[in-house]
Amino acid sequence: MAAHPVSPLAPKSYPELPPIAGVRFATAEAGIKYKNRTDVLLMAFDAGTVAAGVLTRSKCSSAAVDWCRARLPGGVARGLVVNSGNANAFTGFKGQQSVEMTARIAAEALGCSTDEIFLASTGVIGEPLDAGKFAGVLDETATRLADTPWIDPAKAIMTTDTYPKLNGAVLDIDGVEIRINGIAKGSGMIAPDMATMLSFVVTDMPVSAAVLQALLARHVQTSFNAITVDSDTSTSDTLLAFATGKAEVEPLTSLDDPRAEIFGAALSDVLFDLAIQVVRDGEGATKQVSVHVEGATSDASAFRIAKAIADSPLVKTAIAGEDANWGRVVMAVGKAGEPADRDRLAIRFGDILVAKDGERAAGYDEAATSAYMKGEDLELTVHLGLGDGRATVYTCDLTHGYITINGDYRS
Repeated sequence: MAAHPVSPLAPKSYPELPPIAGVRFATAEAGIKYKNRTDVLLMAFDAGTVAAGVLTRSKCSSAAVDWCRARLPGGVARGLVVNSGNANAFTGFKGQQSVEMTARIAAEALGCSTDEIFLASTGVIGEPLDAGKFAGVLDETATRLADTPWIDPAKAIMTTDTYPKLNGAVLDIDGVEIRINGIAKGSGMIAPDMATMLSFVVTDMPVSAAVLQALLARHVQTSFNAITVDSDTSTSDTLLAFATGKAEVEPLTSLDDPRAEIFGAALSDVLFDLAIQVVRDGEGATKQVSVHVEGATSDASAFRIAKAIADSPLVKTAIAGEDANWGRVVMAVGKAGEPADRDRLAIRFGDILVAKDGERAAGYDEAATSAYMKGEDLELTVHLGLGDGRATVYTCDLTHGYITINGDYRS
């Protein structure tokens, strides 16, 4: 499969994330699908590292997701293996054997238990993954572990991504510098339901697995779970967080601890930035769109309406064509199955009021609206006039590029 042009929404530069005490990593070429590029990531964590995660709620989850789900209750981690090019999903008993063999090879390479190994796979669904390709590769990779540069693991987990995704935060807790680093991959099959396709976050904050799990579950709702590229939830959605506990501060063991809010806010910032990077690399995307719904009967209702708008192929293709077709937005609101009153609706593109009280707004300026639609970053706001509920969903446009990429995905 040929590489696709880098998204016009790609960042102009990438952050140089600092080392995080207690974690090292290396990448390798295993030839799983791609040639002449890294496709395997091995991360090693020091003893005492805790793990938390949120995983896809797809009823057809991958073998790696099942493996992680069984081990997250243990809350401890010593290693992570990620491969790109093959999702090891819908692979039956062979898929189970593959994850068991991969975990065994990684555990031997790192000198730990298989139950301390976490796994993630991304790529084609339905193709058996030959775990034998990891034999020797992970052993050799384990001899090259280093604590930088973080862009290497971000590159190794890419599939149809056109750029690596990484972000971090540095914060002060009790006078001590705390670090959070994260990487993600995702471009298509993006409508996460608990997490994004793949994302991994590491911190040196001493935090209990239970608190880390609670914070991750809370902040995924306004980051990865608030994005959509094509309305399709992956079989492989995996977000894992690891805390090495190396920072010299008192451990965070309760959500009632005021420091939980400070740490959680920084974690939220990292997750949100990574989620937006996924949207901006949506397959074929040329525009990022923030869909705001206000005045709904509840936040949950507002979210479902925003998601209906953001998922609509008709809305997304109109945006690709730089057409402020607010009629399609009305359609999406109406089909969402949530409380809405046609004659109270107000719709804005940016600051431009295009519709109000069930009809086109008085003084609607077609030229000004068309000029706004030519931008790369767009805001679409719907006010329902029914209550105080509000939500935002982030998406991208839908272009011919999406069809091109997915039409030859397995070729």
